[in-house]
Amino acid sequence: MGRVRQRGTSAEQVVAAMLRDLGLAYRRNVRRLPGAPDFANQRGRWAVFVNGCFWHAHKGCVKATVPTANRDFWLEKFEQNRRRDARAVKALRNRRFRVFIIWECELAQATSRLERLVAKSVGDGVDSGAGM
Repeated sequence: MGRVRQRGTSAEQVVAAMLRDLGLAYRRNVRRLPGAPDFANQRGRWAVFVNGCFWHAHKGCVKATVPTANRDFWLEKFEQNRRRDARAVKALRNRRFRVFIIWECELAQATSRLERLVAKSVGDGVDSGAGM
């Protein structure tokens, strides 16, 4: 478990490339924001979390398995992760941020979701190239 990366995962690299391709400016792992979103634009008031299906217990996903050894520990761990994620999303929304959660199993569909983000940002009069 010590070799499991918290930042710079392959899923994050894919999303970073999509954001760049869409011409969006962003900061990574913004610690000043609740939950330290993987990607955020404070001026545009949006944040993107790239969640691993296992660690964030993606409901209904085949990648979100529960280890059989020490099962009670893992169930509690996943529940704590879900609660922490929900608190971070709520705190960001209270700050009037648009929050997007991209699951690792959804990376193929993520491009269209990010394109909607750009369209909405431009529609709100926000410069998509600044302060992502």
